[in-house]
Amino acid sequence: MVSESLKNKDKNLAIEASRQARLESLLPIDFPEALPVSQRIKEINEAILNHQVVILCGETGSGKTTQLPKLCLHLGRGIKGLIGHTQPRRLAARSVASRIASELKSPLGDVVGFKIRFADKVSQQTLIKVMTDGILLAETQTDPDLKKYDTIIIDEAHERSLNIDFLLGYLKQLTLRRPDLKIIITSATIDVESFSKHFNQAPIIEVSGRTYPVEIRYRPLEVKDEDDQVEKIEEAILDVVKDFSKAGGDTLIFLPGEREIRDIAEFLKNKLPPHYEILPLFSRLSNEEQQKIFRGSNGRRIILSTNVAETSLTVPGIKYVIDPGIARVNRYSTRNKVEQLQIEKISQASAKQRSGRCGRVSDGICVRLYSEDDFNARPLFLDPEIYRSSLASVILKMASLHLGDVSQFPFIQPPSRRFIQDGYLLLQELGAVNDQYELTVIGRDLAKLPMDPRLGRMLLQAKKENALSELLIIVSALSIQDPRERPLDKKAESEAAQVRFFDEKSDFVSFLKLWAFFDEAIQKKTTQNNLRKLCHAHFLSYLRMREWRDLHDQIRELILDMNYKENDKPANYVQIHRSILAGLLGNIGIKALEDDSYVGARNIEFHLSPGSNIKRRRSKWVMAADLVDTTKLYARTAAEIDVEWIESLSLHLVEHHHTDPYWDTKLSRVNAHERITLYGLTIVPKRNVHFGPINPEIAREIFIRQGLVSGGYVSKGLFWKHNQDLIEEVELLEHKARRLDVLVNEEDLFQFYDEKIPQGIINGVGFEDWRREIEDKHPQVLFLTKELLMRRDANEITEVQYPETLNIEGVTIPLKYRFEPGHPDDGVTAVISEIDFHQLDLNIMQWLVPGMIREKLNCIFKSLPKNIRTQLFPLTDTVTEFLTQYKTHHHLFQSISDFVLKKTKEPYMIGEEEIESLPRHCFMNIEVVNQKNELVSQGRDLNLLKGSVKPQVHVKKNDKTNAVERFNLKRWDFDELPHAIELNTHQKDYKGFVGLSDEDESVAIRVFVSEEEAKVSHRQGVLRLLSFELKPQLKQLEKDLNKLKEAQLFLRDMIDAEELKGDVIEMILDTALNSEEVMPRTSSDFITLIKRIKNVLPQTMKALLDAIHLSANHYHQIKQLLKTLSPIQKRSESIFVSRMNFLIHNEFIISTPSEIFSHLPRYLKALMIRIEKYPTRADKDAIMQKDIDRIHQLLGERLKPYISKNMTPPKALKDFQWQIEELHVSLFAQDLKTAYPVSLKRLEKALDDIPFYP
Repeated sequence: MVSESLKNKDKNLAIEASRQARLESLLPIDFPEALPVSQRIKEINEAILNHQVVILCGETGSGKTTQLPKLCLHLGRGIKGLIGHTQPRRLAARSVASRIASELKSPLGDVVGFKIRFADKVSQQTLIKVMTDGILLAETQTDPDLKKYDTIIIDEAHERSLNIDFLLGYLKQLTLRRPDLKIIITSATIDVESFSKHFNQAPIIEVSGRTYPVEIRYRPLEVKDEDDQVEKIEEAILDVVKDFSKAGGDTLIFLPGEREIRDIAEFLKNKLPPHYEILPLFSRLSNEEQQKIFRGSNGRRIILSTNVAETSLTVPGIKYVIDPGIARVNRYSTRNKVEQLQIEKISQASAKQRSGRCGRVSDGICVRLYSEDDFNARPLFLDPEIYRSSLASVILKMASLHLGDVSQFPFIQPPSRRFIQDGYLLLQELGAVNDQYELTVIGRDLAKLPMDPRLGRMLLQAKKENALSELLIIVSALSIQDPRERPLDKKAESEAAQVRFFDEKSDFVSFLKLWAFFDEAIQKKTTQNNLRKLCHAHFLSYLRMREWRDLHDQIRELILDMNYKENDKPANYVQIHRSILAGLLGNIGIKALEDDSYVGARNIEFHLSPGSNIKRRRSKWVMAADLVDTTKLYARTAAEIDVEWIESLSLHLVEHHHTDPYWDTKLSRVNAHERITLYGLTIVPKRNVHFGPINPEIAREIFIRQGLVSGGYVSKGLFWKHNQDLIEEVELLEHKARRLDVLVNEEDLFQFYDEKIPQGIINGVGFEDWRREIEDKHPQVLFLTKELLMRRDANEITEVQYPETLNIEGVTIPLKYRFEPGHPDDGVTAVISEIDFHQLDLNIMQWLVPGMIREKLNCIFKSLPKNIRTQLFPLTDTVTEFLTQYKTHHHLFQSISDFVLKKTKEPYMIGEEEIESLPRHCFMNIEVVNQKNELVSQGRDLNLLKGSVKPQVHVKKNDKTNAVERFNLKRWDFDELPHAIELNTHQKDYKGFVGLSDEDESVAIRVFVSEEEAKVSHRQGVLRLLSFELKPQLKQLEKDLNKLKEAQLFLRDMIDAEELKGDVIEMILDTALNSEEVMPRTSSDFITLIKRIKNVLPQTMKALLDAIHLSANHYHQIKQLLKTLSPIQKRSESIFVSRMNFLIHNEFIISTPSEIFSHLPRYLKALMIRIEKYPTRADKDAIMQKDIDRIHQLLGERLKPYISKNMTPPKALKDFQWQIEELHVSLFAQDLKTAYPVSLKRLEKALDDIPFYP
């Protein structure tokens, strides 16, 4: 160790000796007498020798920048270490180094070197090192005490950039550790006292920069608004330029921005003679155009410049300055997190700097386009950049250097806590610091990168995304001025030339295309001259393109030194833009619904820049490299993004909003709906997440309430089935009694489980682990008891009152109870098979169950008319009396009507109105199921249900049906037919009913589901067998039908001859068979039937043919009579036609009941007599027709419920129409006599006597 130390000491001595020799070779050092600083050399020497820190105040042109480093050499500095000399800009650093080297007669890079971002011209012989302030700041990371320097000169300190303020604070701390270090701060005449105070009252030496006096003239504008101001400035500038036209010298005009410069340039070119040379000067200007400023000219020059000419550049030959007093100033909004480039009034110090631009070659004149009062009212100085910028970079560097709390750092003017907080928030956004503001791994990596933290974050993410190659290109592009140029006078041409770089989804991809274009030209070994031409043709700055490549190479080298590897395969859109997004999370936005704007972070509104390639795409989500507030808030360099990328990159930033926690039965845990926002923007609208870890307390409560209490969780533990069975047992009591006052409420159950289950149990898995453990010691710890579950006893809810089944004709019908008004199953439900449904008399179900019939009866009695109802009070006693007199085998509603009649002597039929007024649960809910126990139909209206459940006519084949069924029968050659057989399907016993079936050409023996279906089919089958047995007789009948030729003629418009014959034969057999009450089921009975039929056929046929003949004849006469009606009389024709068509139609022979058919001629004769008499008694006819209409109306009302429900009315109602025909005879043809006494009142009573329910 000692030998190593000696070696280093010897090496340092050797370097110092070499430098000493080098310095001595330069002596004596000359200081140009023309420079104002040279007049103060002695005073400056003494200040530097006697003080560690010296403040030198001098305007531009005083010589301080070039002479101070030489003065330090003259004092022997530069031997123990370098003389460091900082400049705020790279161009200045290079030019200053070149100037000093020239004055010392030494080549650049020897005694005087420089180091900027792209070049390092420093050698072992270097004594003076000129560099940007950023370079010196970066060196503090590797050389915290700046030991390689013995003197530091901070030039242009008045600019108060972030780097300068940081260096000044850093150097103040360093003065205590390096008392040997000399520090010289140079500044224009701007707030130099603050520098002196910062360095403990360091001495200030002022040096004049002017050679000639400057006259200040005030020429305020009279403007009405901002738009008017532009025009007034143009006019004022033109007037002032014309005023100066007689004298020599150039004019420097300060303007706020590039657009204003181009507008004024065009304006002046149109107004001034051609010998005026109008030149722009701004930072984005191409190098070629910048050089025009420093070349001589034979004409008069007008320089239009931004505030870049205030201090950074000295423009030669300026005699006149025109100062509108405004400039564009960058301000960072802590609220919107955006850079605001706004036009503001300049400070007094800036105004003085501008006026100082003239008076260098002769007396100068500065015209200020504002009043002197306005000038005096302005702030003395522009806010330092630290007050106008995000502090993230400074904070990051300070953190990496372990300089402590930024609020305690010795800035000249410490930033506000709001700005500091904003800087930390940006670093938090980038993941560079944690909640305690400590550097993270990302932060330490970012601190190694000499670039904006946002851009550095993109590179770090690119490593993960395998997109480093592309991001090196993009990040280096974002670190320089855009190389694409868009001259206002060649806008269309430049856009056309650059269209090849266009990308509709991403402005960032445009950089990649531009890079590929330029790189291809370089790879083709294109000469420098041709490269320049190529760039010029595409409106690209060649110097910026080279700068871009140099910066890219430097960043790439730095990244590779950090062991990052470039990707071998090209990255896709997602990889590239996810990498970019990592640095721009605060610059995202979603498309607004109503216009072209976007809603960004913290609810700001911005628009895509007019120059953005993606503006026309109207992408839903975008991100932008920066947001700049000018006339609007614009997003520059933007790209379309997928919202799904955001969450994974912003896990440390997003806010989770949880709503509607619920029990997830499938996962056995509590879930909730999660909405995720980033800076107020919803990036995940709705997602189901596990709520347990988020809020264990609420999750446990929901688990108990919705899982255990409400039954959402099914446990494998024995307690579960025990408790559920017990709860269902008690619930059934409530459903039966239709009262929710037996089972304890859910809160009681919750309390039971809450007391047993420990905290921290939030889901099924955790519960089961705890349950198994606790049940080893206490097996029934979670068992409920019936006493605990019941709020009261329920002795009245017995099996007799609320049976589990109904027994109908020996068939057991299961019952279910439910108390839930409004639910389809509310009340009591009977579950019945399809077969039983069609076989059993279910009217017993009108009686419900004993425990519910009293309520139903009470509701019915309450609905009766008041005159009847009052006679039944008290209703409770009436219900009891009714139940003692009538049993369930009676038809309920018919029984009630009978009871009311006995009780009140008032005849009253329970009708639709009373029935429909009953609550739904007062009707049995019937579920019809098939053999697989699947629901076929459900309802409470038995008749309507019968219409919807189509009967299964035949029983499905099985061994028992096969033993009975036969087919293709044409004679009775089989054994006695059983009435029914016992069957079994799916372990259910039921009857099958046997009967004949008409198969047209033959007869079959089949087994039927329904007894009624079997009865009807059997009769038809017997008729078909009769037709086979009586063929000779029927053929003779066909011959006798020739007597019907006249009838056929009269009925030809209604029915053809063959159909008439067929209907007549069918009617003859049906009439002959009609007297048989029981169809034969044995061969002997069938033979007896044949004999009887043969005997009655002749007289049956004669009676039927006579009736048909007379009916046809009357029908013909009625039609002829209708033709004789006058036009007035024809108003009643529709009544006559309607009655005629009811009696005679195409199926009247087979559809008219056989017992009615013989009366048909009389009914037609009555109609014929009515029409004949009508012309002489039309008024009386109309009066009598009212009786017919009245009884038809009453019949229609009785038929309406059946028609509406698509039900078959009872036979009594269907046959009632023939009683109306007798009334017609009585009213219009009394001479014909009626079959029985008849009147309107008699018919009304007869209709009332027909039961409403079959």
